Amino acid sequence: MLSKRIIPCLDVKDGRVVKGISFLGLVDAGDPVEMAGRYNREGADELVFLDITASSEGRKAMAEVVRRTAAEVFIPLTVGGGIAGLEDIDRLLHAGADKVSLNTAAVLEPALIGAAARKYGCQCIVAAVDAKRKADRNGWEVYIYGGKKPVGLDAVDWCKQVEQLGAGEILLTSIDCDGKKEGYDLELTAKVAESVGIPVIASGGAGTSADFYHVFQKGKADAALAASLFHYGKLEIRELKRYLQTSGIAVRL
Repeated sequence: MLSKRIIPCLDVKDGRVVKGISFLGLVDAGDPVEMAGRYNREGADELVFLDITASSEGRKAMAEVVRRTAAEVFIPLTVGGGIAGLEDIDRLLHAGADKVSLNTAAVLEPALIGAAARKYGCQCIVAAVDAKRKADRNGWEVYIYGGKKPVGLDAVDWCKQVEQLGAGEILLTSIDCDGKKEGYDLELTAKVAESVGIPVIASGGAGTSADFYHVFQKGKADAALAASLFHYGKLEIRELKRYLQTSGIAVRL
């Protein structure tokens, strides 16, 4: 059985880690390089850096922050935000990223996923999908530009499509649950996990150790991502992993 992964997410704006609720009300949470080093020491399996306003503000991703972080940590680093083409991907990988996360650019130009997968390998390409439940409660809709713009795509259908295009993983964020600490969207996560054959990283809503257990058991996720829960010391990664192991979830200690 493959081990489930625990992944801290650092949402970065103007070179600082920030956190909000449902992508709004952002507050400062610390220095990204310092926080990445701490998570590396605490036993995180991977790290995700997201420059959350890069696409909406038309800026490029933070290659210098990535370079400084890669010099400090020795676990896989995924970086997203402001990636518009192969040149941006190339710059981030050369700066030290192990994977890149494509969201807005992938929706606007789906062929980018295939082009990137062919050039760098599927294992380097993570399709980030920000999903919000539709007003009629019948499924979930994809949003881009940091959760600001709905695009009319069904989230589950889009996840199937990014797999066919060549993405090696899906980073699935529930906008409805993001930052609320009331648990992951288990229904959404399970629906996507059952519909694709690539790993699904659940994101949005972690508040307790039990939430991680449920997203692995009921949500069928391959990895679970969290931010404020770790940033503010509410839960320590080694403590979480010990809880999961004693609860029958395979993790790397």
